[in-house]
Amino acid sequence: MEGLTRRQLLAGGAATGLGVTAGGVAAWEASGDDDFPDFRPRFVAERLVTNEWAYRNPAGRGARLSSDWLATSGSLFACGGLGWTGRPDAGQTGPDSASATDSAVFRLVSRRRDFGSVTVSFAVRLRPPTTTARTPKQDWDGAHVWLRYHSPQELYAFSFSRRDGSVVIKRKGPPHDAESADGGYATVVEGRHSIAYDHWHHVEATAANTSSGVRLSLAVDGTEVLRATDRAPGPLTAPGGVGLRVDNTELWFGDFWARKT
Repeated sequence: MEGLTRRQLLAGGAATGLGVTAGGVAAWEASGDDDFPDFRPRFVAERLVTNEWAYRNPAGRGARLSSDWLATSGSLFACGGLGWTGRPDAGQTGPDSASATDSAVFRLVSRRRDFGSVTVSFAVRLRPPTTTARTPKQDWDGAHVWLRYHSPQELYAFSFSRRDGSVVIKRKGPPHDAESADGGYATVVEGRHSIAYDHWHHVEATAANTSSGVRLSLAVDGTEVLRATDRAPGPLTAPGGVGLRVDNTELWFGDFWARKT
């Protein structure tokens, strides 16, 4: 990977040396479990799909807008049929992310916000976490999938790969949430489960309303690693968006789908 230019990386999966089309995404696309997803965005052309500049300047000249995604921070590229964060850095993107991705802090959410009881599934491959001058090393560096996203202050985060080797499901609530008085994250359940970098993995996360709260589960490579019922979900019983949060980590993802349950 070292020494490759962004042009070479955008040239497709073969240039990355990551084997993005063989034995990776295709294995899950052929699984048959996702016959009728409600949301299944595709990455066709090799290009910048959207970025934080477009989110802040949707009417700006040259803004790259996506009908599926909002990138509230960082840059989303299409590369070899996959979604890609680009190499994480902490610069200003501009309309085309030509000089910087700002993907050291990557935040991506669906435009659709009607996902209540839902399962989200995708294939993912990550590089080891790094740092930038603006984003020093943190235990939570890695990748997380969002469900019930109402706003940056109100969502569920399923952490499936963290620098510290833990897996965590957290609820983020506004300041009036008694368990997260600062408007931050409250841990619902946590455990330990490390995944190998530079290999493909399958991640599946579910949030489902029940009579006793919101049932939450996280599975990695077909094994359930976390399960809990959030008995104090508050507004998070209502539908929201789905998406990804990535910190200080380069990430590829494919065959992303969400299915209402």
